Amino acid sequence: MTLVAFDFDGTLSDSEMTVLLGEEYGVAEQMRDITQRAMNDEIGYAESLRQRAALLDGLSEQAAGRAWERVELREGAGDVVQALSDAGVTTAIFTGGFETGVAAALDRAGVSVDAIVANRLPVADGALTGGVEGDLIEGTKDDALRAYADEHGVALADTIAVGDGANDLPMLEVAGLAVGFDPKPAVEPACDVVVETMPELRAVLEDEGVL
Repeated sequence: MTLVAFDFDGTLSDSEMTVLLGEEYGVAEQMRDITQRAMNDEIGYAESLRQRAALLDGLSEQAAGRAWERVELREGAGDVVQALSDAGVTTAIFTGGFETGVAAALDRAGVSVDAIVANRLPVADGALTGGVEGDLIEGTKDDALRAYADEHGVALADTIAVGDGANDLPMLEVAGLAVGFDPKPAVEPACDVVVETMPELRAVLEDEGVL
């Protein structure tokens, strides 16, 4: 049995959720700067996430909803997820992004995964509070991968992790196969193989006998 674990922002999706939210609030450039620093491992991921969430303090639920509607899977990602599902492969998304946006994008693409481990932006009085909640703020993706693999009786050697940024490094380092999806320079050395498109990823999965 194989488990394929995906990052979301920058991997399954070329949308950046915090930037889309920031565009609704006029803080997109600040969001991009913080995100870039985090993905290049220049700032701790938890701190970067808290900084970005704080910029959204007061953003209305309605405006946030418009941002969630713009989160999309990148070209070919839905086909890969569906092919894995059809093959009976267990799939999961481990993301420091937000469950609402991930679920919305998957739903629009008409595909699903077995699990989404993500964070949440709490709401009070119809607006974001500027806080953030979830298992992948301080928690790391290697812990998430180990826990989910153990729950489903999958050895770590039989796991495949796909990611691009510094917060993906922990799961890439412990997975049986580490696939970098157009990875950042700080991440590439930890990757067993690097791809830049979803068809390339599918080819790797075929070569590995997963598809």
